[in-house]
Amino acid sequence: MQKDLSKSAVMTLGEGEELVAGRTTALIPQVGRYKLLAKKKADGSIEWAHFVEREDGRKEQVIRGTVPSTDAFDIVIDAVNSNLRKVFGVTTQSAEFEVRNLDGQEMSGTIH
Repeated sequence: MQKDLSKSAVMTLGEGEELVAGRTTALIPQVGRYKLLAKKKADGSIEWAHFVEREDGRKEQVIRGTVPSTDAFDIVIDAVNSNLRKVFGVTTQSAEFEVRNLDGQEMSGTIH
């Protein structure tokens, strides 16, 4: 059973953390959009989350990981794109992203 994440955050920013990447695919009919978010943690490592956002807004199949550097995160992006290209013929592209506080209000900036 998949957890419905449509009303919960896929990633939260802690003290000293910075959102460094937001990527998405084009809409894949009957699937949705695959998305990839990443934040730089206070220790310099990169924490990422990869998921599919269905057309109705549900977020499913969340996969998370942490890598030691932005160079290592580039390898994650390449792996994600390679798989998406093979399965759906699409890749992720840089995208703007929303940052909201816990009350759901939009925040400016990407550093907490």
